[in-house]
Amino acid sequence: MSQYPAAPGTSPKNLLVATLLAFFLGTLGIHRFYVGKVGTGIAMIFTLGGLGIWTLIDFIMLLVQSFKDSDGLTLRWDSVNA
Repeated sequence: MSQYPAAPGTSPKNLLVATLLAFFLGTLGIHRFYVGKVGTGIAMIFTLGGLGIWTLIDFIMLLVQSFKDSDGLTLRWDSVNA
């Protein structure tokens, strides 16, 4: 468990984990499954991440911390929950 509680309006999902998943498995949409966006994750599998363009956009959004989870909450940037 994290040492600090999540701020209100912050997702329990970790930004670093989502970013690494997008970097290594982005064309398969694994990062979208991780944050709860199953429908678009499936769409990314069938389109290979929009032929890479969709993957690149998601990766940039993760880097600038504007990517949201399925509930519209900002991903947290702290230690990974054990």
